Amino acid sequence: MMDKDLLSIQQARDLAVAARDAQRHFLHASQAEVDRICAAMVEAAVAAAARLGRMAVEETGYGVPEHKTLKNLLASQALWDAIRATPTVGVIRHDAARKLYDIAWPMGVVAALTPSTNPTSTTLFKVLIAVKARNGIVVAPHPSAVNCCAETVRVLAEAGERAGMPRGLIACMSEVSLAGTQELMRHKSVALILATGGSEMVRAAHSVGKPAYGVGPGNVPVYVDRSADLRKAAQYIVASKAFDHSVICATEQAVVADAPIAARLAELMQAEGAYFVTSAEAAALGKLLFTPGPLINPKTVGKSPQQLAQMAGIRVPASARILVARLATVGREELLSAEKLTTVLGWYEADGWEAGCDRCIELIHYGGRGHSLVIHAQDDTVVMRFGLEKPVFRILVNTMGTLGAVGMTTGVTPSMTLGPGGIGGAITGDNIGVQHLFNVKRLAYETAPPPARACPRRDR
Repeated sequence: MMDKDLLSIQQARDLAVAARDAQRHFLHASQAEVDRICAAMVEAAVAAAARLGRMAVEETGYGVPEHKTLKNLLASQALWDAIRATPTVGVIRHDAARKLYDIAWPMGVVAALTPSTNPTSTTLFKVLIAVKARNGIVVAPHPSAVNCCAETVRVLAEAGERAGMPRGLIACMSEVSLAGTQELMRHKSVALILATGGSEMVRAAHSVGKPAYGVGPGNVPVYVDRSADLRKAAQYIVASKAFDHSVICATEQAVVADAPIAARLAELMQAEGAYFVTSAEAAALGKLLFTPGPLINPKTVGKSPQQLAQMAGIRVPASARILVARLATVGREELLSAEKLTTVLGWYEADGWEAGCDRCIELIHYGGRGHSLVIHAQDDTVVMRFGLEKPVFRILVNTMGTLGAVGMTTGVTPSMTLGPGGIGGAITGDNIGVQHLFNVKRLAYETAPPPARACPRRDR
């Protein structure tokens, strides 16, 4: 048998070179040709959304098929609706007054690292924005999500090639190993790395020495102010944490409840399916989720409350949609204060928005710097103070964190790759989109003569 690392390395080289050759041809495509190809891929993705969602759950064991389907639709049709009119070929802007032309220029070949938590939707998203910007792309899936990612790319490639896309422009590695993924990132044909996944993967992407967009973890707090619509807040928090069993990095990780409304909020959340565990049950969950260290046990990711309870040796009702643990501190001594990509939610109480602000910042600094925060409040002064002062780049107001951050219920760019900015170790705090996958050339005419001292005349 051939060595798995060698097979993966060779495949990475072959796919990178093929994508480079195809991209050089695609460089000459018109905007109409690019958009026709993208539209064909979107149509195929929508038709396959449910099947790909089921495949993702079956292969990884994470999440809920129906919710994976919704994310697949977000990463295809909703994304395309948002970027369809974005110019990405030739002159994309002209400032007549300044005599300036902006000309789009693709990056080249993108190495796209995708996670096991949102494998098919992230693959759809990255392929679509890459091709819209006239790039080639090679997907390097997480080892536990190879088949569903490969099938996603196959669906897109067949549709795109029927519409005129060069063969080899998009591809997915099927022989996956760490050595192969590293070879792909380092390959001379790859111009840009687009990494979505765990902290180790993102650090590896940034260490290659090439331009890279990476995302960090999101220990997202949700502050509920005394001015909030409590019934709506309770419904949204529970639904968001339960969505796809909490595998989106912008999912709420801890409630920070304003003291005067905390009891009522807890009561309303219980009516929505939140089960508040005892301190002993919380300790058992903490040991299960974070044994032996601060990183979450992958076997607990994307699991239902009932599955977690069985694993932890505790009992929870069949009606429980999420588990809530009352916590007192933030940090290593309180295991459940960290990011939990599963259906466990922390609970804190704070008297007044200033104290709530301090607690939220504690949580953000403990593994969520730069990512996201959710606030439920009707007091615009409180909302704006949170917006101005929190060290995160998505402040989501009166909506579900899970769906708001990715652009399903808010006006932010639909995206499955959420930048945490410089404070989170990334180059941007944006929702990554097509605008990040091409450069802009400037064609600039003279608008003013040079100073005489810079260009002296010589009498002849």
